[in-house]
Amino acid sequence: MVIWFKTVNNSKIIASSTWEDLSDDTRTHKVFSALEDTCNSWDLAVPVWLDINIEEFKSRSKTRFTKDSFVEEVPFDYLEMQVLEEDIDAG
Repeated sequence: MVIWFKTVNNSKIIASSTWEDLSDDTRTHKVFSALEDTCNSWDLAVPVWLDINIEEFKSRSKTRFTKDSFVEEVPFDYLEMQVLEEDIDAG
């Protein structure tokens, strides 16, 4: 699985990175690990999953965490995460 993260402020990408995990772990665990790892590497608190985030991610494999999702002040308009590659079962 490969997930792309970006922070956007005033319609400009201010940070971007990808996260990859080829393990046999579950999709849900990979998604939560990816978000936590990325936030830790960017020195951000991990955002709260609101109902809208859950629904967006389930339907589109993509969601935006706005300032409302963060406990502390953040220097961007939103953090977006998008699955670029799902795991492919070779069997």
